[in-house]
Amino acid sequence: MRLLRGEEIGEVSREVRVAPPELERWRREFLDGGQQGLKKKNRPGGELMRTRAKLGEMTMRVELQGELLEKRGYGDELRKLLRRLDG
Repeated sequence: MRLLRGEEIGEVSREVRVAPPELERWRREFLDGGQQGLKKKNRPGGELMRTRAKLGEMTMRVELQGELLEKRGYGDELRKLLRRLDG
């Protein structure tokens, strides 16, 4: 989301410790998904498409946050939390 707000990719990359090409790929996938959702907004099943797009956005956010936690040394705690949620 920060890239969509105009923040510099290099700054975001350094801060979250994810390579710029990976951030750019995620941004493209996010934008492509949003465009597809808008095209189908008024068609039957549009609500399902919007729900899937939102789910994709939230999944991407969780993955980014998980990677950031891993890189900052909180991987063990994250895995413990995920096991508790699964079980």
